[in-house]
Amino acid sequence: MPRVCRVGTVTIGSGFPLAIIAGPCVLESLDLGLTIGRTVHDLCARLGLAYVFKASFDKANRSSIDSPRGPGLEQGLAWIAAIRAELGVPVTTDIHEASQAQPAAKVCDLLQIPAFLCRQTDLLVAAGKAAAADGRGVNIKKGQFLSPAEMRNPVRKVLDSGCDNVMITERGTFFGYGRLVNDFLGLGDMMDLNSPGGSPPVCFDVTHSTQTPGTGETTGGRPDRAPLLARAATAAGVHALFLETHPEPGKAMSDASNMLPLDSIEGLLTSVARLRAAMA
Repeated sequence: MPRVCRVGTVTIGSGFPLAIIAGPCVLESLDLGLTIGRTVHDLCARLGLAYVFKASFDKANRSSIDSPRGPGLEQGLAWIAAIRAELGVPVTTDIHEASQAQPAAKVCDLLQIPAFLCRQTDLLVAAGKAAAADGRGVNIKKGQFLSPAEMRNPVRKVLDSGCDNVMITERGTFFGYGRLVNDFLGLGDMMDLNSPGGSPPVCFDVTHSTQTPGTGETTGGRPDRAPLLARAATAAGVHALFLETHPEPGKAMSDASNMLPLDSIEGLLTSVARLRAAMA
């Protein structure tokens, strides 16, 4: 039995509009967040897509210790709260430590668990408890080291912590030859995941799936393939798409090699909206 995930005013799941979770990789400034959020929000409204703004206050998993990480918890959450109020959209951010769950849940409608931390029990439990207390949701990204079926266990940890408002995200599997490979058989398995209470909604991470890890001090990417992956995932029936965008990706503080130019988003969203409409 399929479930839904409620993210503020947006409901993600079967029978609801395709949701777009999008924003910059890391919050560089309030103005940048507002510019990106307003652009994507307006496009989604015109195309009949749901929208959730995403940005990170801290990138704790950078390839190099010298890479910029973001504004930090206090300033970052203040900016995300301002974007939520100004644009009137739900918001999400990723958390890396259990202590971040409660303050993030006071601001964000959805707490995101990074793929490389998806088995961390303390983090999942803290996210589940904080989300349940404030009526929020939890989005668990599938680690590249987990099979689709093994995602039952992270989901169960959040459910057992009191939060039944859960979704999961596919972001590619690392097979050891310098790229992430998306297993669409596995994507189908995730959409049929036999977890307690039913199958959680599934999101597909478009831009992180184009990464080419392990190719230097910064992660490389193939953003030219993002539209292909977005169309394929939409045709497969996912409930949401995750993507990161920036007006000038080459100048971005994080994920410069795989974020999409902001002026390219209209074409991508138009194509997936048409696909979803054709499938209705």
